[in-house]
Amino acid sequence: MADVNNNVEKTEIFKKKWFAWVSLLVGGILLGVTAGIGWMMIPVFFFLIWNYKHHGKKMRIVITVFFSFVLLGSLATYGEDKEVVGEEEAIEEVEEVEEVEQETEEETADKEAEERAEKEAEEKAKAEAEKEAEEKKKAEEKEAEEKAKAEAEKEAQNSLTVSQENAIRQAEQYINYTAFSKSGLVEQLEFEGFSKEDASFGVENIEVDWREQAVLQAEQYIDYTAFSKSGLVEQLEFEGFSKEDATFGVENIEVDWREQAVLKAEQYLDYTAFSRSGLIEQLEFEGFSKEDATYAVDQVGL
Repeated sequence: MADVNNNVEKTEIFKKKWFAWVSLLVGGILLGVTAGIGWMMIPVFFFLIWNYKHHGKKMRIVITVFFSFVLLGSLATYGEDKEVVGEEEAIEEVEEVEEVEQETEEETADKEAEERAEKEAEEKAKAEAEKEAEEKKKAEEKEAEEKAKAEAEKEAQNSLTVSQENAIRQAEQYINYTAFSKSGLVEQLEFEGFSKEDASFGVENIEVDWREQAVLQAEQYIDYTAFSKSGLVEQLEFEGFSKEDATFGVENIEVDWREQAVLKAEQYLDYTAFSRSGLIEQLEFEGFSKEDATYAVDQVGL
């Protein structure tokens, strides 16, 4: 009979008051570990104390109300925590996505920069190669042109007539003696008896700077007699120089045009008599400015 009672007591342990409170304690502990199971233990506690009438009714009501608030509070807190955790996870996901996008953008930008740099390098190399090829082509063309010119000159020299050789020699002698324009030298060779063709050939085949000849001719005229600037340009043109070469020649000699006006005034007075105004007009006619002509007349005493 004692064994039977012991078995009954063992099978009905869940009816004990302390078992109910242990279930509540276990539920509280589990609530901190896994909320689902922890919350389930509180209703179990309610069932045990009400079904087996642990404590008085008022006490059960107080206990039930109290722990119901505890349960509801924990549920609310869990919901808030879960919501916070969800927001944090969402923020982390957004940050991860943004970080991946930024890395992708940086990789794309780096790749584009590399491609751009490669393209620029290729274009630069291509431009340099084209420039080198163009320079090489020009150099080859120039070399070929100079070679052809040299060969032509050599052939011309080998095929010169006696008259052409003499025309060249005579042209060189005249240029070494005094200054000439190109047309003036041709005329001088014709005057010497050379044909128009041989005279032109001789002048074309000497080494001469016609602008330098214009400068020398201008100096020779200034050493010989007085000129105004415009008068000397006209004289050089008369000698066969172009307008440009004549102007260049006059611009590149050292001369005091006021002094030339004075010399010209003296030359006129040595030749004939003039009134003051008449001499000023004559000097202006020769190309001197009003100021230089007046200055010159003042200097000669009129």
